[in-house]
Amino acid sequence: MLAAMPDSAPSPLSAGGTSPRDGGDACPGTLRLHRADDGALARVRIPGGVLSADRADALLAVAGRFGDGELHLTSRGNVQLRGLDAECGGGPAELLGAAGLLPSAAHERARNIVASPLAGLDGSPPVGGWLSELDSLVCGSAAAAALSGRFLFALDSGRGDVDALGADVTLIAESGDCLLRVGAADEVFRLPSADGPRAALLAAELFLRAARDSGAWRVKDLPDDVRTALVRAVGATAGPVVHRPRPRTAKAPAPGPVTAPDSSTPATTTVTVTAISVGVPLGRLVPAQWRLLTETARRYGNELRLTPWRGIVIPGPFGPPGQSGQSGRAAEALDALASAGLITGPDSPWTGVGACIGHPGCAKSLSDVRAEAGAAVGPVGRLPVYWSGCERRCGHPHGEWIDVVVTPEGHRISHVRGEHRDPRTVVRNDPAALASAVSGARA
Repeated sequence: MLAAMPDSAPSPLSAGGTSPRDGGDACPGTLRLHRADDGALARVRIPGGVLSADRADALLAVAGRFGDGELHLTSRGNVQLRGLDAECGGGPAELLGAAGLLPSAAHERARNIVASPLAGLDGSPPVGGWLSELDSLVCGSAAAAALSGRFLFALDSGRGDVDALGADVTLIAESGDCLLRVGAADEVFRLPSADGPRAALLAAELFLRAARDSGAWRVKDLPDDVRTALVRAVGATAGPVVHRPRPRTAKAPAPGPVTAPDSSTPATTTVTVTAISVGVPLGRLVPAQWRLLTETARRYGNELRLTPWRGIVIPGPFGPPGQSGQSGRAAEALDALASAGLITGPDSPWTGVGACIGHPGCAKSLSDVRAEAGAAVGPVGRLPVYWSGCERRCGHPHGEWIDVVVTPEGHRISHVRGEHRDPRTVVRNDPAALASAVSGARA
């Protein structure tokens, strides 16, 4: 690890107290960088994926001044900056702090919050109030500073999208109330919506107490009896129990226009285009693409929402849809973004294709999986596909997907459905056969 702060400075992990875990938390942040083969790496937490245009500008400025200029979206709606100079010191953190992207040095790696990217845009309720309050509560809790960079909160608008991501603590909007889930438990607790963020923080603090002896980083890592006791302890402070199994599949927003009922008209059949959604091939954005996205956001609503599926939603308003299902302003914006190489419709061959950073960015990768994924792009498949350069499978999706992993024996292809993995096919050193096998598995 590379420390982007003086050696005498307290670790963000230990700022809230002594950690019982063996070894430090290896998750990178903006104050503690990770050494990769292409330079140092910083991970900037963007709670809920919500960025103003000005803060997006600040991220690009840091990437250009200290790194390779590109921005990489993560599976938690965060941003990674790569190719940073090992001697950059506290420069990136200073600029990010000035932009409001680093409100607490002690909590910067604990601010892991994903939120339904279409909340308030597709007819589902907004979760922005939860988001701002939970982030403030986390940053204000001395105990929460000991949460690992792996611990995850999720705020679900009722769509079930981020509820399916396997967070440690999840709030779900339902009929004016909220449901609180701890880990993967089928039993959730109903409580008033206004009490949700504080209940979520309390659940995280109770987890830290439960994890003292086991050294677990996440709820799923706790011994079964300890995890059961944790859920029971949370329930004792929350509301009545509701049986609600976690969804198995996390569905990303479809690329293109986002519509919702038009609240300004009494006719329930009238809709308006409230946002546009785009996918980012392999989650990698060059400066020109980032600038275009930022300029588009500034023109229509001044907000970008980075999704856990390496996409971006730009809220409008964009006006009523025409015969094509999108307004003229939405069509204009989507055409420009498509020309820049982004995914703006379901027919793009890049739809559903993901990959880790691979070689040469990662020393553990056995192959340049991004180049291989590009060479194997074909017809849109029924299932997403994710390419991993080694068995760690960093950033892989949740739910159901085609898993391509590089091994010393070749590329292993399997169908993953939750915890179930179908029999595997191994393709050895034949690009054409590999592309055919992946296409067939996705279909």
